[in-house]
Amino acid sequence: MVSFVGRSLTAQGADQATVRAEQIADDGVRDGGPIVVADPEEQFVQVLRGSTVVASSANVAGLPALAIPGPDDAVGVRIPTVAGPFIAASAVAVGVDGPRTVVVGLNIDDVDDARHLIALALLVAVPVLLVVVGLVTWRMVGRTLRLVEAMREEVERISSTELDRRVPTPLRDDEVGRLARTMNRMLDRLERGQERQRRFISDASHELRSPVAAIRQHAEVAVEHPDTTNLEELAGVVLAEDTRLQGLVDDLLLLARLGENLRPTRSEEVDLDDVVLAEAGRLRGTTPLAVDTRGVSTARIVGRRADLERIVRNLTENALHHARARIWLGVGTSDGTVALTVDDDGPGIPSADRERALERFVRLDGARGRATGGTGLGLSIVREVALAHRGVVVLGRSPQGGLRAEVRFPAS
Repeated sequence: MVSFVGRSLTAQGADQATVRAEQIADDGVRDGGPIVVADPEEQFVQVLRGSTVVASSANVAGLPALAIPGPDDAVGVRIPTVAGPFIAASAVAVGVDGPRTVVVGLNIDDVDDARHLIALALLVAVPVLLVVVGLVTWRMVGRTLRLVEAMREEVERISSTELDRRVPTPLRDDEVGRLARTMNRMLDRLERGQERQRRFISDASHELRSPVAAIRQHAEVAVEHPDTTNLEELAGVVLAEDTRLQGLVDDLLLLARLGENLRPTRSEEVDLDDVVLAEAGRLRGTTPLAVDTRGVSTARIVGRRADLERIVRNLTENALHHARARIWLGVGTSDGTVALTVDDDGPGIPSADRERALERFVRLDGARGRATGGTGLGLSIVREVALAHRGVVVLGRSPQGGLRAEVRFPAS
């Protein structure tokens, strides 16, 4: 910086010397004539013919040519009669007896003074400025890091049993504030996930206990009273409870798989109408209820066929449990959406309970308990499989008076 200031001021002095030389040349010069300068300590003038001095200012009278700069050059020079460095520039004056070179020098001692002053100021100011900047940076960084350390300590104290705790959130909207809010949202998700996991484990344990307890009860009776035990009846009970237990385990494994993979693997284009019509054919051979498929039209979606068959199976099984005489199956496409509908003429579900009916292990029908084979997982599996296929499940009132279960998928 000091060097830059020195060069800049020297260049300004050279420009001023050039302008002064051009003024003298324009006014005309006479060999041997005196040249007056305003301040002999600050300026000198020499008129040259070749390298010979033919006129000069009084402060350099009798001295040889001090410098012969080119038309666009400036040179530094010192003279024995005046203290301080000079910068000299020239201009050409044309006379009747030939050209003359007018050399003007300006004292640039002020440039050295300014350079020294700036160097001294920088020598004092820069260390002070560095100290101030360092203190301000230390304070600001320390304040920020204190917030980060507070968050770290809080996260360190949070365990699996204390997911309700949250990290302190600063009011300012900067990187640290956004980090704190992001961590709290993450803790919210972890807390909700843990709560769902605990509820699921509790419900699953409760459901699994029933068939196991039934098998054990009949086995204990058979051991205590072997003479009165009917082997065929015992085998039938054990087989029925084992079948129910296997179905429950399969449902739980399916829910676990769906929870790990939100998108179905090995997806393919599936004709949903074929899946629905195949299920309708199965139902007609196993139930006395009428199965209406007049609302089924061609529709194709992308997904896993086995999972889509599970959706249709669960919805029709649910409708069969509640229908009085008939169920209606429908498939249609509208505005890029494929809708699968299953209607029944049963009692339906009150609007206040429809969302809860999609949760796991929920039985809204008080007359329908575990003895009828229901696990309360059917509709929750439908919802999870639909979500895995980017679909949504909506429960509503059927035009036939019962329940309408509708699953909407994006069309292929």
